[in-house]
Amino acid sequence: MGSVRRRRGASSLVLLCAMAVLTAPGLATGMAYAAPAVPGAPAAPLPGPGGKSLEQVRKDIEELYRQAGTATDAYNLAEAETKAQSDKIVEIANLIVAGKERIATLKSRAGAAARAQYRSGGLPPGAKLALSEDPNHFLDGAGRLRQGEKAASDLLSELDRTQTDLQRYAEEASERWQKLEANRVKQEESKKQIEEKIKAAEELESKLEAEEKARLIQLEQEAQYRAQTAWLSTGAMKDVNGKATDAGKQAVQFATAQIGKPYKWGAVGPDSFDCSGLTSQAWRAAGRGIPRTSQEQLRLLPKIALKDMRPGDLIIYFDDASHVGMYVGDGAMVHAPRPGRNITMAGAGSMPIKAVVRPDA
Repeated sequence: MGSVRRRRGASSLVLLCAMAVLTAPGLATGMAYAAPAVPGAPAAPLPGPGGKSLEQVRKDIEELYRQAGTATDAYNLAEAETKAQSDKIVEIANLIVAGKERIATLKSRAGAAARAQYRSGGLPPGAKLALSEDPNHFLDGAGRLRQGEKAASDLLSELDRTQTDLQRYAEEASERWQKLEANRVKQEESKKQIEEKIKAAEELESKLEAEEKARLIQLEQEAQYRAQTAWLSTGAMKDVNGKATDAGKQAVQFATAQIGKPYKWGAVGPDSFDCSGLTSQAWRAAGRGIPRTSQEQLRLLPKIALKDMRPGDLIIYFDDASHVGMYVGDGAMVHAPRPGRNITMAGAGSMPIKAVVRPDA
């Protein structure tokens, strides 16, 4: 019963934090990040599977899920590239169809010109001049003939260009198919890695007793609290007072409205999200399309100094940029943590920060 009360208390705290963010003026004032309470004297650590300390088990599980997060980013990127290649192949196919239709039209026009020349006897201009009784009539005809020859030359040139374009389209389509297949292979490899890491983490966690699982959650909260406290003690938030733009407010409102929904790798809503799925959809709801993955968000979005951070900015975590959260103000961020956890509020410095990027720079 005590563990049930603790879970209810933690859920209430998260809900209160979310409500504070949604109702705070400017989304950046009136709320300090509320970290989980840390007992003055921590309970004695329980032994984990294989004789490891529960703290070491926590670190092992955390590392497995972090590796799964890296593989998830690779999977999401390959999926986005696969869709882009598929769309391009469809576009090329339409160009090929249009090109073939154009060639058929040009050949029909060329055939009509050839038949007209045949009906006129196909005589060269010099012969027509020799046979003509009216030189003026011939000269008028010669002018029209030159126009016709130019039209025929232009037609043949266009036919040649169209055929060249078709050849280029065919080669490009072949290259796109190869990339499409390569991306599918990358997806399968990444998916396998994700499933293996998640399975290993779940198996490790499944060996814990109920009391150990409750303690594991407490250890996670304490580790995040220590990291956040250490980060704040550096003065990192001293000069951070940026105000959210209108688009930033919309993005934050979308992201915080998802609090309590489960993490699911590869998901972009509406019922579940992975970390970059949450941030990309939040900004899509604000009318800004941004890259799908945390690594691409880092690569393509403008980087800003930490002191210039404002609500709506994205915080990229870990050296491999495998995780991302959205800054919501007052030292807090909202994120989709990992499999087995729900979207929640956390300290912006509760994980190692790699960079801060701005979708609406």
